[in-house]
Amino acid sequence: MKLIRVVGMDGAVTFALLARGLNIVGSVGTVLLVVRYLSPVEQGYYYALLSLVSLQLVFELGFSFVIQQLAAHECVHVELREDGSVGGDRVALARLASILQISMRWYSWASLAMGLVLTPLGVVFFGLRASPGSVHVAWQGPWMMAVAASMAGLWCLPFYGFLEGCGEVRTVAALRLRQALAANVLAWTAMLLGHGLYAPALVIVGQVGVGLMFLANRRRLLAGLLGYPACEAGLSWTDEVWPFQWRIGVSWMCSYLTVQVFIPIVFALRGPVEAGQMGMSLSVTGYMTVLALVWISTKATPFGQLIAKRDFSALDQSFFRTLSQSVAAFAIIAAVATAAVAAIPFVAPHLGSRMVPAWMFAMLVLGAGANHVVQCLAILLRCFKREPFLVQSLAVAALTLLLAAALVPKLGNAGACIGYLLANLAVGLPVASLIFARTRSRYLAAAPPSQPGLYAAAFEPLTSNASGDSR
Repeated sequence: MKLIRVVGMDGAVTFALLARGLNIVGSVGTVLLVVRYLSPVEQGYYYALLSLVSLQLVFELGFSFVIQQLAAHECVHVELREDGSVGGDRVALARLASILQISMRWYSWASLAMGLVLTPLGVVFFGLRASPGSVHVAWQGPWMMAVAASMAGLWCLPFYGFLEGCGEVRTVAALRLRQALAANVLAWTAMLLGHGLYAPALVIVGQVGVGLMFLANRRRLLAGLLGYPACEAGLSWTDEVWPFQWRIGVSWMCSYLTVQVFIPIVFALRGPVEAGQMGMSLSVTGYMTVLALVWISTKATPFGQLIAKRDFSALDQSFFRTLSQSVAAFAIIAAVATAAVAAIPFVAPHLGSRMVPAWMFAMLVLGAGANHVVQCLAILLRCFKREPFLVQSLAVAALTLLLAAALVPKLGNAGACIGYLLANLAVGLPVASLIFARTRSRYLAAAPPSQPGLYAAAFEPLTSNASGDSR
C-alpha cells in the first residue's frame, strides 16, 4: 500500500494508465500493421490524415478543460445523488446547469463548423499531391469518413469533461479504457482487411459508440441539467467563460502547431515517405507524454476543488508530489523507448527504415520531455480558471513555424527534429517555468480559506482575465 501511495496509483490513475497503456499497445500494433499493409507512400498519407483530423483542437478551443474546471468549482456547493438527481445550493445548481447548456450549444456549432471547414481543406491538401506519374492513393473515402467521425466525437466531448468536473474522474477513466479497446479492435480490423487508411476514422467510431452507451446511463442527470431553468443565476458567457476559453483555445492551437505541424510541412516539402517517418516517430513520443501525463490530468478536478476551497497549501503539496511522479514516469518510458528505437535497425531493419534515426529520435524525446513539464505546469494554473501561458504558447508556436520553414526544406526530418527541440527546450520550458514561479508565489501568498476575497487580488494582476466568480 505504501508503494502504491508513493507512485500515486489511485483508482483514476490506474484506469487512465490502463486506457493509455492499451492505446500504446494499440499504437504499436497499428505501427506494425502499417509497415506490413501500407506502402511508404500510403504511410505518409496515413499520418498526414491523422494530423489534419487533429485540427479539431481548433474548433474545440480547449473548451473541454474549461468545462471540467467550471463544473469542479461549482460541484463543491451541490450534492450529486446516486439516483442522478442533484440538490444543494440553488445558485450553484443553476450555474452548474448553465455550464452544461452553454457547452452543449458551443460543441454543436463547433462540430458543424469543423465538418464544413475540414472537408474541403483535406480535398485541396491531398489533391495537390496528386500529379501525373505519382503513386495513386485512394484517400477520398477515408478522409470523408474521418471528418464525419470527428464531428461526432467532438460533439461528445463536453459531456465527458462535465462529468469529470462533477467528480466522476474514475468513471470517465474507466470509460476511456473501454473506448481504447473498441478503437484498437476496429483499427486493426481495417488494417487486416486491407483498408488501412480507414483506421483513423474507425478509431473515432469506436470511441463514439462506447461513449454514447456511457452517456445513456447518465441520461437522467444530463437531461435534468440540460432542462433546468438557469435564468439569471447561470454563468455569464461574456464574463466567466469566454475570457478563459479563448485564451486556452489559442494555447491549444499553438500546442497543435508545436507538434503536428511538422508532418504536413514535411509532407508538402519533402514528400510522403519522410512525412511517414516523422509521423511514426512523433506518434511514439506523443504516447510517451500521454501516458506520463495521467498522474497530473486525473488530478485536475481535485486541484480545482482545492482552489474553490482556497486550500492552497494542500494544493501545492498535492501538485508537487504528483509532478514528481509524472516526470519520473516520463523518464522511465523515455529511456526504454529510446533504447528500443536504437536497437530496431539491428533487430527489424524494415521497421527501422519507417522511423527517423535514433539520434533524431533522441532530440524528439528531449523536446517532448520539456513539453511534458510545461503541460504539467499548465494544467495546475488552468485549474484557477485562468490561462497565463498564452504568450508563452504563441512564442513557442511562432518559433516552431519559423524553424520548420528554415530547416525542413534543406534538412528534412533532421531540421524538423532540431526545430522541435530548440522551440521546446530552449524557449518553451524556461519561459513556462518563470511564469509558474511568479504565479505560485502569488497563490501561496493569497488569503486562507476564511478570507477568500483577497484571492482574486493576489492572482488577477498576472493574467488580467476576469472570471466573475464571486465565491
